[in-house]
Amino acid sequence: MPTTRATTQDRSAVRSLLRLWPYVRPVRARLLTAALVAIVASCTGLVIPLVLKWLVDGPVADRDPAGVWLGALYLLLLGIAEAVLFGIRRWLVARPLSRVEAGMRADLYRHLQRLPVAFHDRWASGQLLSRGTTDLMLLRMFLAFPLTFLLVNGVTILVGVAIMLAQDWLLGLVVLVPAVPVLWTCVVFEGRYARVARRAQDQVGDLTTLVEESVLGIRVVKGFGRHRSQARAFDALCADLRGTELHKARLLATIWGVIVTLPELAIGAALVLGVIQVADGDLSAGTLVAFLSTALALRWPVESIGFLLAMSQEAATATERYFEAMDEAPEGGPAGEPAVGPREPAPEPAVLQDAGLRFENVRFRYPDAAPDSPPLLQHIDLHIRPGESMALVGATGSGKTTLTALVPRLHEVTSGRITLNGVDITAMPREELREKVAVAFEEPTLFSTTVGENVLMGAPDGTGADDLDRALAIARAEFAHALPEGTATRVGEQGLSLSGGQRQRLALARAVVGRPEFLVLDDPLSALDVHTEAAVEAALRRVLADTTALIVAHRPSTVLLADRVALLSGGRIAAVGTHQELLRGNAEYAHLMSGEEDPR
Repeated sequence: MPTTRATTQDRSAVRSLLRLWPYVRPVRARLLTAALVAIVASCTGLVIPLVLKWLVDGPVADRDPAGVWLGALYLLLLGIAEAVLFGIRRWLVARPLSRVEAGMRADLYRHLQRLPVAFHDRWASGQLLSRGTTDLMLLRMFLAFPLTFLLVNGVTILVGVAIMLAQDWLLGLVVLVPAVPVLWTCVVFEGRYARVARRAQDQVGDLTTLVEESVLGIRVVKGFGRHRSQARAFDALCADLRGTELHKARLLATIWGVIVTLPELAIGAALVLGVIQVADGDLSAGTLVAFLSTALALRWPVESIGFLLAMSQEAATATERYFEAMDEAPEGGPAGEPAVGPREPAPEPAVLQDAGLRFENVRFRYPDAAPDSPPLLQHIDLHIRPGESMALVGATGSGKTTLTALVPRLHEVTSGRITLNGVDITAMPREELREKVAVAFEEPTLFSTTVGENVLMGAPDGTGADDLDRALAIARAEFAHALPEGTATRVGEQGLSLSGGQRQRLALARAVVGRPEFLVLDDPLSALDVHTEAAVEAALRRVLADTTALIVAHRPSTVLLADRVALLSGGRIAAVGTHQELLRGNAEYAHLMSGEEDPR
């Protein structure tokens, strides 16, 4: 979840909704045409009272049956025309608005893929899911209905009021009396409803997060018998959301009560006054019928103001939530460069001593860390020569995984630089960098697709079955061929249909399938049994002979895969040497390798 949530102070719903213009602009012609058609349809309904006036003062007063039938035909044709026009309006907006929604959802998905890992560490996935589903649905509904009908109903009310004033200005003024209190109520309602709508949409995101985590962690929930506590947490969030929705309903009921009651009272007063005028001969019966029919025709445009404003406020908060994610700077920042402060000058062409992987005075602090907190990594100077494998060893929490994440730029260094063959990694396009560097993480992540597709995700497009079989053999993942459909077997969500060791071997196969120039392995053998570990180590030695590798290691067996070892302690590289040299000369390293509990 984001560290802070947007407030509605100094907030403008119009300003928020205007941010949708780049998406709406390509379909503006159809939306404008639909609005004009709706205005014509709505104004067509206002012609009906004028026909009624003619009908009452003419054929009815003259007892002319033919004229009455003609008037009835006019009314039927006007009703059919109004219905057809509203149908055309709906047809005009349906396809373009579905395209707008699809485009916004695609943009959000692409943007989320480009955002740095630090962003995803801060935000709950349920909040992002609700922005890509519920919020975009609200925006589509706003563009389809309130956006059009706020304009249509406004024009209809103006035309209707003009017709009523033209028929009898005194009755028209009586009907207009509620305008001031209704407008004041709308202004007050807008601010209050905006705050409640935002709270409800954030609570939907929280609820989505809990459901997602409960489903993905169902083994933990069941294993520890925590289904009741999870259910209680779910019930508590549902109760909060229900309370917020009821608050929204109360606000909507209040404004609707004001908007409905005051105009009805005004129409009643106009009816009484109009009857008196007809009785005194100052007003024709047809004019009174036409006036009241016009006033009644305006009931829907006036009464709809409440929920149109409510939907508009929900759309404004949905727009804010959508752009909260879209406004986050992607990897490389707005101009394609990371916002990590001044960089050192561009390097000269690589020379022999700069070949391989080099960390030069690297310092790292998480972007959301307190400014006065010490950096997690500082003064990291390390050189892994071409073709060399280096093990990275350190206590839990020393920053080993973070250090490896700096190489493929999953995190950006705070200062210093990292070079590959003498070239600063920030000077490379990310696509090129990640083609050179392959990564296998400690927690293997698989996707809900086939075994083969999961492994080949680490290879360039067009990689064939031979490379897939080679990678599976290196990772000792030949079990994939024995699955029901071989490497075409779908592994299910998160690959949970496989064991932890099987998932880790497939993740390792994904790292080596593309024959990377640089390999970063984060404790790649942690989930393997002793016999499988030995087989994988033997295959890995062949791979490591042809690549430059940085391997996070916790066990001596993994350390022995490397040519040299670097000890990370206190955020610094405390020692570098062979396994035997560090065992003899560094007490901390010897203690880590002994597997004994730290007496401190």
